[in-house]
Amino acid sequence: MKVEEVKSTIKTQRISAHSHVKGLGLDENGFAIAQAAGLVGQEQAREAAGIVVDMIRSKKMAGRAVLLAGPPGTGKTAIALAIAQELGNKVPFCPMVGSEVYSSEIKKTEVLMENFRRAIGLRVRETKEIYEGEVCELSPVETEHPVGGQGKSVSHVVIGLRTAKGTKQLKLDPNIYEALQKERVEVGDVIYIEALSGAIKRQGRSDAFATEFDLEAEEYVPLPKGDVHKKKEVVQDVTLHDLDAANAKPQGGQDVLSMMGQLLRSKKTEITDKLRKEVNKIVDKYIDQGIAELVPGVLFIDEVHMLDIETFTYLHKALESAIAPIVIFATNRGRCLIRGTDDIYSPHGIPLDLLDRLLIIRTVPYDRPDMEQILKLRAKTEGLEIDDNALTALGAVGTKATLRYAVQLLTPAHLTAKGNKRTNITVADVEEVSFLFLDAKQSAKILSENSAKFMQ
Repeated sequence: MKVEEVKSTIKTQRISAHSHVKGLGLDENGFAIAQAAGLVGQEQAREAAGIVVDMIRSKKMAGRAVLLAGPPGTGKTAIALAIAQELGNKVPFCPMVGSEVYSSEIKKTEVLMENFRRAIGLRVRETKEIYEGEVCELSPVETEHPVGGQGKSVSHVVIGLRTAKGTKQLKLDPNIYEALQKERVEVGDVIYIEALSGAIKRQGRSDAFATEFDLEAEEYVPLPKGDVHKKKEVVQDVTLHDLDAANAKPQGGQDVLSMMGQLLRSKKTEITDKLRKEVNKIVDKYIDQGIAELVPGVLFIDEVHMLDIETFTYLHKALESAIAPIVIFATNRGRCLIRGTDDIYSPHGIPLDLLDRLLIIRTVPYDRPDMEQILKLRAKTEGLEIDDNALTALGAVGTKATLRYAVQLLTPAHLTAKGNKRTNITVADVEEVSFLFLDAKQSAKILSENSAKFMQ
């Protein structure tokens, strides 16, 4: 198994309502700052989450999980994401909802295990032989085309690399010249070339070229120190699911039956326990050799009340596993029926024996000033200009309806302002979109008043 050939399958984060969350926003004593790191209010819940982060860092969360319980739109997902951000940027964060486990193609427990392993990272450190330096010469050498004719072909490339210690000239194959063109490498760029694979990585523009006239550079980096030819530690982050998926790919033959079998194969195939055990053996071997280290991430299961009694039972085993991520549940339900049973009611729809394992954090509805701060923050994140009076009007809408609905009105209000040849959102824009659209309470009222006109 080659780790460098594994492509990450981590679920990419959407640019969404929580893209601005950068952490829990706590001070050095663990107390919540009113507005910090993209979070507003919920001081008690954030301080409790800070204690959870300390427990995770001190490795005291084994066999436990966290439950965020509160009404809709009170920041449960934001706090879960903030916990992951506090643990580090490279820590995997795998969000899912309880209804994801119900599939006609794959078992419920398999969906859970797949997401568990998505939330467990493996940081692999490899020492590679590389050539690193600032490009001081880049000369393709052309020769006559071997087939004949008027054209010429690149036979090799001469590249000069400079460091603070000296300069070295390299003779590279034509295919590496194509890689240089793909990376848009020019004289003055700092790059490194892997000696064995020939892979090229552009690190940035040398800071010696950092002048007001050099406008094309995206990032300036210092001139490398030491020799051009050196050994360097390269760090790569993958997840256990990446390794599972890479080793579960079907290796079919070239005959018709093999190719047809691959075409007819279900897109979502189960990974066997036997394969996972083999991957775990290799991971353990890497860890024992000091090549890699495990990075437990965060698995966030929203709408946990949608899980049934079978999956809750399986969660017990998964939480007690030696290799397990930090699991955070969230729900907006009170006392309700446990799915998969006929007469068993429990708080949040979770069995009592699992509730005993959970640290429960409560979130409360936002008041109007907090709503206005959140709306202001969202407008800034989305690059929208909004008047103070319009912000107050949206805060009133959020108090009357919900915060989510008020946030949803930001973009329609911006488009209305744009249609009126303005760049900023005013009270008139908020009033217009409030008239055009209905919130859930208004819609329910209309349904009840005109129930005879609707199908029952």
